[in-house]
Amino acid sequence: MKIEPTDFNKRSERIARGEGFSQTALRKLIGYLGAIVVILIGWHIAAILIDSPALPTPIATIPMLSTYASQLAPDFIVSLYRVVVAMILGTVLAVPLGLSIGRSPRLDALFAPLLYILYPIPKIVLLPVLLVLLGLADAPKIALIALTIFFQVLVTVRDAAKAVPDAAITSVRSLGASRMDVYFDVVVPASLPELFTALRISSGTAVAILFFAEAIAGSTGLGYFIVDSWAMINYPRMFAGIIAMALLGVLLYELFDVLERHLTRWRRV
Repeated sequence: MKIEPTDFNKRSERIARGEGFSQTALRKLIGYLGAIVVILIGWHIAAILIDSPALPTPIATIPMLSTYASQLAPDFIVSLYRVVVAMILGTVLAVPLGLSIGRSPRLDALFAPLLYILYPIPKIVLLPVLLVLLGLADAPKIALIALTIFFQVLVTVRDAAKAVPDAAITSVRSLGASRMDVYFDVVVPASLPELFTALRISSGTAVAILFFAEAIAGSTGLGYFIVDSWAMINYPRMFAGIIAMALLGVLLYELFDVLERHLTRWRRV
């Protein structure tokens, strides 16, 4: 079988991309390990200096992760489910609207004042209203997070779509592209980096809101686990829950990072 030079080049490129990905993953892993070591050292020093039961040392806390694993695991899954579903709902609703507003001066003139008024309002204050309307189950927690993510993604995508150069649109239209072609081939790709930046930032906000919602109104989830441990004055158990919630945030952040690398490969060409 004859191997054409182009085939060889393609194989070489695939191998190079694989090696590049492995090196990137290795560097990221080393970076995480180094950061964990620094955090543990700082935590240990702070615990010794403060000398309070409210701040146990890492040596006293980390074993609690295995001790309470049977309780932490289901709470972790519940919290993960709530925040993932909420972020999907908020993003799916916000992206089309943000793209439309960003590319339509008329829609922007109509919706911009509403955004300027509603966006700065802290959505956490709506939790009591949602609890009355939706009950104490998953619905109010998911709705509250989704509402927060909706506005953060909407504003970011609207600004990204608005910033697409008119010259890029004109050049594509001159080649016979339809309105839908312009959206999917120009506006959407140009907005993706800003979208994933918003999602990474929003993931921390989503986890914070999740904690408040589960702590105030709930009997499951990591937020409830942490507050329940605090009420029992079991601080090592409480910090085990805090570590689990931090891990939840890191997983979301890494998920969006992987999705961005996959969906915006053109940025590395």
